[in-house]
Amino acid sequence: MDRAELATFLRARRASLRPGDVGLPDGLGHRRIPGLRREEVAELAGLSITWYTWLEQGRPIAASAQVVDALARALLLDVDQHRHLRVLAGLPVPPARTAIDAIEPRVQRLVDSTAPNASVMFDRYFDFIAWNSPYVRIRHDPAAMPDDRRNLLWMMFTDQENRARMPSWEAAARAVLSQFRAAVGRSPGDPRFVELVGALTSESPEFAQWWSGYPIRDFRPATILVDHPAAGRIALDVYQLRPVEYPDLLLVMQVPATPEDLRRAASLADA
Repeated sequence: MDRAELATFLRARRASLRPGDVGLPDGLGHRRIPGLRREEVAELAGLSITWYTWLEQGRPIAASAQVVDALARALLLDVDQHRHLRVLAGLPVPPARTAIDAIEPRVQRLVDSTAPNASVMFDRYFDFIAWNSPYVRIRHDPAAMPDDRRNLLWMMFTDQENRARMPSWEAAARAVLSQFRAAVGRSPGDPRFVELVGALTSESPEFAQWWSGYPIRDFRPATILVDHPAAGRIALDVYQLRPVEYPDLLLVMQVPATPEDLRRAASLADA
């Protein structure tokens, strides 16, 4: 907990509110300074005035998630302010939940702008939500997959054509599975994750065997090889980036590793 910064933030937010903002009589003529009083914030949050005063003074006391969330409601914090308050209190921040339908054109423009590199955007379930033309030409076309199976894990473990094109398929599949395992662990009861894991366990012996070992490994810089039937072997450096405004989305760029790889990838655009 950053007690000093937490105290400063609480005082600043309290000073920015008028009593009328929270349903209290304004009584401006009886207030020496604008803003809510400490006792008013404490009452709105269901806390003792002494405890809240100590929190604003930066004293060494702990604030639970329940208390911090009650203060967020009392001080009318928006989503960003609430997340900041939790960070200052040393609490986990709720995971972001991007509404894909609302941002799809913007995300597609971003992915398209990375051409001639092969790029794709995934959501928190590793579902494909946007991809560009180089990705379709070099790797595969997610649009050819059923809607409920348009997923990176499903492609890696059940698409035989993709598997045949990757001479180092096992290493790549294990790396993807390790990142997926960590994502599932953060939301173990999520219905989409539960459905995907069950289906993949039934469809892929490798997935079932490796999943039981509970592999965990964050992304590392990697180069994958793709044996393309028209262009030959293409080496692609893999990069992962997260848009600041959509932290639960993942942009994966696959960049030709050498000028020769770039020439081979570019030849597919002319085919």
